Amino acid sequence: MLDSILGSIRGLGRRVTDRIWRLGFASRFFIAIFLHSGTALRRFSLTIREIYFTGVLSLIIILVSGLFVGMVLGLQGYDTLQRYGSSEALGILVALSLVRELGPVVAALLFASRAGSAITAEIGLMKATEQLSAMEMMAVNPIARVVAPRFWAGVISMPLLAALFSALGVFGGYLVGVQLIGVDEGSFWSQMQASVDFRQDIVNGVIKSFVFGVIVSWIAVFEGYDADPTAEGVSGATTRTVVTSSLAILAADFVLTAFMFRGI
Repeated sequence: MLDSILGSIRGLGRRVTDRIWRLGFASRFFIAIFLHSGTALRRFSLTIREIYFTGVLSLIIILVSGLFVGMVLGLQGYDTLQRYGSSEALGILVALSLVRELGPVVAALLFASRAGSAITAEIGLMKATEQLSAMEMMAVNPIARVVAPRFWAGVISMPLLAALFSALGVFGGYLVGVQLIGVDEGSFWSQMQASVDFRQDIVNGVIKSFVFGVIVSWIAVFEGYDADPTAEGVSGATTRTVVTSSLAILAADFVLTAFMFRGI
């Protein structure tokens, strides 16, 4: 009985120690990306190519999802506002919901699922096939040549994708609210314009999406670089990227919201 308890305590301690060690290694890896970002910035064509891979190829799912999220917001929002005689405020509800919260968060979750997992799988396969080791043999730093361009591509792409998501969401709310249900078009746009503050709403939403881009890109490149060089290791790293990124996005969203909107 005592041996079983001691074994459980040792196992728990080992797991905690491993998690702390891995967090420290991830932090050192994050610093190394910044220290070796010169190649990605000097040879910006490397980053541009990765922006196409992470950003442009994610446009379809971002735009379609944003449109449908906006349409759902229009339907649900109108049903709720109509009960209180405030259906003309539908534009405010749709715009603030998307710009402040749903745009950055949902776009980041989709970005983690599509681009983040792809980045992890690509770097993991490069490690499994010893391409990263070959670069080191040729005196090419794989962090500078492979990791940093993908990291900065994700950081640059994420705010742009979140902005497009919000824009298509507002358009979807307009289609449902004005064209389908019959809310006054002038009230929809004028109240939205009067109520959405550039600094408090739009800028804070951009800051959120930028932070989410850093988080997702960091986790994606780290998991790929740290993956075991086997098929099982790469698949596990890809799964960890999606799960960890999703949880980190939601946790960071709460922290950022608490700081940004605590005075409202």
